[in-house]
Amino acid sequence: MSEIKVNLGERSYVITIGSGILSELGKIVTSAGNYTLAAVVTNPTVAAHYAQPVLDSLHSAGVRTEVITVPSGERFKTLNTVRKIYDGLIEAKMDRGGAVIALGGGVIGDMAGFAASTYMRGIDFFQVPTTLLAQVDASVGGKTGVDLPQGKNLVGAFCQPRAVVIDIDTLNTLPMRELRSGLAELVKHGIIYDQAFFHFVDRYASELLQRIECPLIEAITRSVQIKVNVVEQDEREGGLRAILNFGHTIGHAIEMLSGYGKYRHGEALAIGMVTEALLAEEMGIAEPGTVNAIAKVLARLRLPIAMDPALSTADIVRAIELDKKNIGGKIRLALPIKIGECRVFADITRDALIAAIERHGAGRL
Repeated sequence: MSEIKVNLGERSYVITIGSGILSELGKIVTSAGNYTLAAVVTNPTVAAHYAQPVLDSLHSAGVRTEVITVPSGERFKTLNTVRKIYDGLIEAKMDRGGAVIALGGGVIGDMAGFAASTYMRGIDFFQVPTTLLAQVDASVGGKTGVDLPQGKNLVGAFCQPRAVVIDIDTLNTLPMRELRSGLAELVKHGIIYDQAFFHFVDRYASELLQRIECPLIEAITRSVQIKVNVVEQDEREGGLRAILNFGHTIGHAIEMLSGYGKYRHGEALAIGMVTEALLAEEMGIAEPGTVNAIAKVLARLRLPIAMDPALSTADIVRAIELDKKNIGGKIRLALPIKIGECRVFADITRDALIAAIERHGAGRL
């Protein structure tokens, strides 16, 4: 078991990473506060595997609990589902002395965190991520929110958790496709911040796909530390933190236009990273060979890299123009300079974006 501290002043918290540590959750929660009630927000699939160990740990620590179950999947990441969480909190008589515990993947974490940040103007919450994607990305940094029909994560709030508990044993029940989706975020962290980590993921791609414990724990720990380093320098995405969005602008557009069903988040991210790196090379921003290096590692992890021919360039661009990261109507993208270094460019032309998407769609990498 290892700990990583997120240093954010009065909003600081600890991320605990290890194997078989769900049993420690009760101690971690009670060490953070004297809570009158803990509401565990989860979905049916996760609840079947992990709700009981979580409840047992909380009960053993003397914490009264309630379970709020909501549907799984990105298409349910809506204000209507958050309303169901509010209803559950009210039914449980949750007050400001209680806390929300998000048990599940990124969708659960985003919605439960948003509900906690707005219920009674804000109550505490804890992240217990059960997917690789949530463990290395969504559970760290305090972003919460929901989707609107017009775009992903357009409504939300920054709300740091009181603690994050990452038990890698939860990955044993994770479908292979979801595991691969999470591996895309590892690749992203290497591209934007740490060349050595990028090569680590490349070297141990086979072991990571096989869920071999030592390289998996090291990969999760190093990836989380990268995100923590960025968040500590820029909590609310005023500058550096925007590099974490590499691949996400086009990736989110692909997810939305595909109805949040055809692609997992990491799959859309993989396609987005290749396209955005291609744009960076075309603009002379990225070193030659950057696209091929990225595409090679993603392919080793069995992630998609080809642009979906069913999506029109015009639709993708329209979705990007509504992206919340844009300012003053100008397209902002985080683009790689080389593997291990990324910067935000605040005025990407529509023509350059169209050309990169169309070139990728034609298979010319």
